[in-house]
Amino acid sequence: MPKGVTKRRPRTRAALLGAALATFAEHGFRAASIEQICERAGYTRGAFYSNFSSKEELFLALFDEHSERTVARIAERIDAIADEQLTLQGVADVLAEIEPAERDWYLVTTEFTLHAIRDPQAAWVLAQHDARLRAEIARCLTGYLARAGRTLTADPEEVARLLIAVREGGLAQSYVEPEQLPPGRLERRFLAPLLAALSTEAEGA
Repeated sequence: MPKGVTKRRPRTRAALLGAALATFAEHGFRAASIEQICERAGYTRGAFYSNFSSKEELFLALFDEHSERTVARIAERIDAIADEQLTLQGVADVLAEIEPAERDWYLVTTEFTLHAIRDPQAAWVLAQHDARLRAEIARCLTGYLARAGRTLTADPEEVARLLIAVREGGLAQSYVEPEQLPPGRLERRFLAPLLAALSTEAEGA
Protein backbone atom coordinates (compact mmCIF):
# COMPACT_ATOMS: atom_id res chain seq x y z
CA MET A 1 0.00 0.00 0.00
CA PRO A 2 1.41 3.45 -0.90
CA LYS A 3 2.62 5.49 2.06
CA GLY A 4 0.22 8.32 1.23
CA VAL A 5 -2.72 5.95 1.52
CA THR A 6 -1.42 4.66 4.86
CA LYS A 7 -1.15 8.20 6.24
CA ARG A 8 -4.63 9.13 5.01
CA ARG A 9 -6.34 6.07 6.43
CA PRO A 10 -6.60 7.33 10.06
CA ARG A 11 -8.05 10.64 8.83
CA THR A 12 -10.54 8.82 6.60
CA ARG A 13 -11.58 6.55 9.42
CA ALA A 14 -11.97 9.45 11.87
CA ALA A 15 -14.06 11.41 9.35
CA LEU A 16 -16.33 8.41 8.75
CA LEU A 17 -16.77 7.85 12.50
CA GLY A 18 -17.68 11.48 13.09
CA ALA A 19 -20.09 11.50 10.16
CA ALA A 20 -21.66 8.25 11.30
CA LEU A 21 -22.33 9.54 14.80
CA ALA A 22 -24.01 12.67 13.44
CA THR A 23 -25.99 10.71 10.83
CA PHE A 24 -27.11 8.02 13.28
CA ALA A 25 -28.20 10.67 15.78
CA GLU A 26 -30.12 12.60 13.12
CA HIS A 27 -31.79 9.74 11.22
CA GLY A 28 -31.50 6.73 13.53
CA PHE A 29 -29.24 3.71 13.11
CA ARG A 30 -31.64 1.68 10.98
CA ALA A 31 -32.74 4.56 8.73
CA ALA A 32 -29.27 6.01 8.17
CA SER A 33 -27.64 4.82 4.96
CA ILE A 34 -24.01 4.26 4.13
CA GLU A 35 -24.45 6.79 1.30
CA GLN A 36 -25.57 9.47 3.80
CA ILE A 37 -22.56 8.76 6.01
CA CYS A 38 -20.16 8.92 3.07
CA GLU A 39 -21.69 12.14 1.77
CA ARG A 40 -21.42 13.80 5.18
CA ALA A 41 -17.81 12.64 5.56
CA GLY A 42 -16.87 13.61 2.02
CA TYR A 43 -15.75 10.12 1.00
CA THR A 44 -16.89 7.40 -1.39
CA ARG A 45 -18.47 4.03 -0.63
CA GLY A 46 -15.11 2.53 -1.56
CA ALA A 47 -13.46 4.48 1.27
CA PHE A 48 -16.19 3.26 3.61
CA TYR A 49 -15.73 -0.39 2.74
CA SER A 50 -11.95 -0.15 2.96
CA ASN A 51 -12.46 0.71 6.65
CA PHE A 52 -15.69 -1.00 7.69
CA SER A 53 -17.61 -4.01 6.44
CA SER A 54 -21.05 -2.77 7.59
CA LYS A 55 -22.97 -0.19 9.59
CA GLU A 56 -22.83 -2.60 12.54
CA GLU A 57 -19.04 -2.69 12.48
CA LEU A 58 -18.99 1.09 12.20
CA PHE A 59 -21.23 1.43 15.26
CA LEU A 60 -19.04 -0.94 17.28
CA ALA A 61 -15.99 1.15 16.38
CA LEU A 62 -17.91 4.20 17.65
CA PHE A 63 -18.81 2.25 20.80
CA ASP A 64 -15.18 1.39 21.54
CA GLU A 65 -14.01 4.93 20.79
CA HIS A 66 -16.66 6.44 23.07
CA SER A 67 -15.89 3.93 25.84
CA GLU A 68 -12.16 4.63 25.73
CA ARG A 69 -12.68 8.38 25.70
CA THR A 70 -15.14 8.30 28.61
CA VAL A 71 -12.97 6.03 30.77
CA ALA A 72 -9.90 8.19 30.02
CA ARG A 73 -11.75 11.40 30.91
CA ILE A 74 -12.94 9.97 34.23
CA ALA A 75 -9.46 8.65 35.03
CA GLU A 76 -7.90 12.03 34.28
CA ARG A 77 -10.39 13.83 36.54
CA ILE A 78 -9.95 11.42 39.45
CA ASP A 79 -6.17 11.20 39.07
CA ALA A 80 -6.08 14.98 39.54
CA ILE A 81 -7.52 14.58 43.05
CA ALA A 82 -4.97 13.97 45.81
CA ASP A 83 -5.33 10.66 47.67
CA GLU A 84 -6.07 12.36 50.98
CA GLN A 85 -8.85 14.40 49.36
CA LEU A 86 -10.51 11.60 47.40
CA THR A 87 -13.85 10.55 48.93
CA LEU A 88 -16.78 8.45 47.77
CA GLN A 89 -18.66 11.66 47.03
CA GLY A 90 -15.71 12.88 45.01
CA VAL A 91 -15.79 9.70 42.94
CA ALA A 92 -19.56 10.04 42.54
CA ASP A 93 -19.26 13.66 41.42
CA VAL A 94 -16.83 12.73 38.66
CA LEU A 95 -18.97 9.80 37.53
CA ALA A 96 -21.98 12.13 37.45
CA GLU A 97 -20.39 14.52 34.95
CA ILE A 98 -22.31 14.35 31.65
CA GLU A 99 -20.95 16.15 28.61
CA PRO A 100 -23.47 18.01 26.40
CA ALA A 101 -22.57 15.84 23.40
CA GLU A 102 -23.60 12.73 25.34
CA ARG A 103 -27.21 13.17 24.21
CA ASP A 104 -26.35 12.24 20.61
CA TRP A 105 -24.43 9.18 21.75
CA TYR A 106 -27.31 8.15 24.01
CA LEU A 107 -29.75 8.29 21.08
CA VAL A 108 -27.43 6.20 18.90
CA THR A 109 -26.49 3.54 21.43
CA THR A 110 -30.06 3.12 22.67
CA GLU A 111 -31.33 2.45 19.16
CA PHE A 112 -28.52 0.00 18.45
CA THR A 113 -29.28 -1.80 21.71
CA LEU A 114 -32.90 -2.23 20.59
CA HIS A 115 -31.60 -3.52 17.25
CA ALA A 116 -29.38 -6.00 19.11
CA ILE A 117 -32.27 -7.22 21.28
CA ARG A 118 -34.12 -8.17 18.08
CA ASP A 119 -31.04 -9.68 16.39
CA PRO A 120 -29.25 -12.48 18.31
CA GLN A 121 -26.02 -12.12 16.31
CA ALA A 122 -25.87 -8.36 16.91
CA ALA A 123 -26.65 -8.99 20.59
CA TRP A 124 -23.80 -11.48 20.89
CA VAL A 125 -21.30 -9.08 19.32
CA LEU A 126 -22.49 -6.09 21.36
CA ALA A 127 -22.24 -8.18 24.52
CA GLN A 128 -18.53 -8.78 23.85
CA HIS A 129 -17.89 -5.04 23.62
CA ASP A 130 -20.05 -4.41 26.70
CA ALA A 131 -18.06 -7.01 28.62
CA ARG A 132 -14.74 -5.33 27.82
CA LEU A 133 -16.12 -1.97 28.94
CA ARG A 134 -17.48 -3.45 32.20
CA ALA A 135 -14.14 -5.10 32.94
CA GLU A 136 -12.36 -1.76 32.52
CA ILE A 137 -14.94 0.05 34.67
CA ALA A 138 -14.60 -2.62 37.36
CA ARG A 139 -10.80 -2.34 37.31
CA CYS A 140 -10.84 1.45 37.50
CA LEU A 141 -13.54 1.58 40.18
CA THR A 142 -11.66 -0.88 42.37
CA GLY A 143 -8.59 1.36 42.13
CA TYR A 144 -10.54 4.56 42.83
CA LEU A 145 -12.16 3.07 45.92
CA ALA A 146 -8.82 1.76 47.16
CA ARG A 147 -7.46 5.31 46.95
CA ALA A 148 -10.49 6.46 48.96
CA GLY A 149 -9.79 3.78 51.60
CA ARG A 150 -12.62 1.44 50.57
CA THR A 151 -12.85 -2.15 49.32
CA LEU A 152 -15.80 -3.51 47.36
CA THR A 153 -17.79 -6.24 49.07
CA ALA A 154 -19.70 -7.13 45.87
CA ASP A 155 -18.41 -8.51 42.58
CA PRO A 156 -16.78 -5.54 40.79
CA GLU A 157 -18.24 -6.42 37.39
CA GLU A 158 -21.74 -6.66 38.86
CA VAL A 159 -21.21 -3.24 40.44
CA ALA A 160 -20.11 -1.99 37.01
CA ARG A 161 -23.38 -3.32 35.57
CA LEU A 162 -25.28 -1.45 38.28
CA LEU A 163 -23.43 1.81 37.63
CA ILE A 164 -24.15 1.54 33.90
CA ALA A 165 -27.83 0.84 34.63
CA VAL A 166 -28.07 3.90 36.89
CA ARG A 167 -26.36 6.11 34.31
CA GLU A 168 -28.41 4.92 31.34
CA GLY A 169 -31.68 4.89 33.26
CA GLY A 170 -31.01 8.33 34.67
CA LEU A 171 -30.17 9.75 31.25
CA ALA A 172 -33.36 8.33 29.76
CA GLN A 173 -35.38 10.27 32.33
CA SER A 174 -33.21 13.38 32.09
CA TYR A 175 -33.53 13.67 28.32
CA VAL A 176 -37.32 13.40 28.62
CA GLU A 177 -37.55 15.82 31.56
CA PRO A 178 -34.34 17.88 31.50
CA GLU A 179 -35.67 20.66 33.72
CA GLN A 180 -37.00 18.31 36.39
CA LEU A 181 -33.99 16.00 36.32
CA PRO A 182 -30.78 17.50 34.90
CA PRO A 183 -28.33 14.87 33.59
CA GLY A 184 -26.16 13.47 36.37
CA ARG A 185 -28.36 14.51 39.29
CA LEU A 186 -29.28 10.96 40.35
CA GLU A 187 -25.64 9.84 40.30
CA ARG A 188 -24.51 12.91 42.21
CA ARG A 189 -27.10 12.31 44.94
CA PHE A 190 -27.14 8.55 45.27
CA LEU A 191 -23.90 6.99 44.00
CA ALA A 192 -21.86 7.83 47.12
CA PRO A 193 -24.26 6.10 49.55
CA LEU A 194 -24.66 3.24 47.08
CA LEU A 195 -20.89 2.75 46.87
CA ALA A 196 -20.67 2.98 50.66
CA ALA A 197 -23.25 0.20 50.98
CA LEU A 198 -21.32 -1.96 48.49
CA SER A 199 -17.92 -1.48 50.12
CA THR A 200 -16.19 -1.54 53.45
CA GLU A 201 -13.34 0.43 54.93
CA ALA A 202 -10.06 -0.99 53.75
CA GLU A 203 -7.71 -2.50 56.30
CA GLY A 204 -5.22 0.06 57.50
CA ALA A 205 -7.21 2.93 56.02
